[in-house]
Amino acid sequence: MARKKITLIGGGQIGGIQALMCAQKQLGDVVMLDIPEMEGMVKGKMLDIAESQAVGGYDAKLTGTSDYADIAGSDVVIVTAGLPRKPGMTRDDLLDVNVKIISNVANNVKKYCPDAFCIIVTNPLDSMVYGFKKITGFSKNMVCGMAGVLDTSRFRSFVAMELDVSVEDVAATVLGGHGPTMVPLPRLCTVGGIPLNEVMSQEKIDAIVTRTREAGTEIVKLLGNGSAFFSPAASSLMMAEAYLLDKKSVLTAAAYLEGEYGIDGYYLGVPVVIGAGGVEKIVEVKLTGDEQALLDNSLKAVKTAVVEVDERT
Repeated sequence: MARKKITLIGGGQIGGIQALMCAQKQLGDVVMLDIPEMEGMVKGKMLDIAESQAVGGYDAKLTGTSDYADIAGSDVVIVTAGLPRKPGMTRDDLLDVNVKIISNVANNVKKYCPDAFCIIVTNPLDSMVYGFKKITGFSKNMVCGMAGVLDTSRFRSFVAMELDVSVEDVAATVLGGHGPTMVPLPRLCTVGGIPLNEVMSQEKIDAIVTRTREAGTEIVKLLGNGSAFFSPAASSLMMAEAYLLDKKSVLTAAAYLEGEYGIDGYYLGVPVVIGAGGVEKIVEVKLTGDEQALLDNSLKAVKTAVVEVDERT
């Protein structure tokens, strides 16, 4: 049986980790694409990973390129291309330059692999995935954004750190836009099946909610130059794996909403089922009034960015 083909558009830190993980998980052959000025860099990264395969015990064809023709026939496309955040920058500061990049990427993906499942990682996430779908015209089930998987992973990790328990025993959900208006739902968080508020004080829960919202910024400040790359890479690969292996995984992703949660015509982070059909189902959680208000507030921030995307595409 022929291997699946995974294209990574963007050869930065996230792309490099994604390529390594794809090979290690043996999800398929991998193409990493970047602009012509960076072709040597992506070729070098992919050769370096290829040379580790004998040690790691995995097989994949790994290609670095700047030619979009090389992505033809891809089963999955993950887009990280764009300017990364620097200290003091918000995700929205990136919008002007990154919408131009996404437009070029979208037109080429439409040309060379119109049947691919597309996962957008570029910030500002919710408006970039909206722009990508608008330009490609792809069906909503085949275009989604990586945000909620990462935000939920961060929330779960912080709870596990605080309680000194296995992160595998922490279940949680984080809705909304990818940024400071995201909506962690402590009410639905459990630790080994036990509600979070029975094992942690409200003060500590509130602190973790705040830290989750600011998690990306915390890493940007610590790194001093650049933004998170290990956790976004792992999160996007989890989504790709769910599609390629038809896992029917329930994950939080930026999905196109048509009435769910009272929202129509926008991408926002919500629980979805990802399988061979892409985003096969949107799972609607019954929210409290306060939670719905927070989600509506998150949508306001996304709407503002989408207006700017519409003006530029």
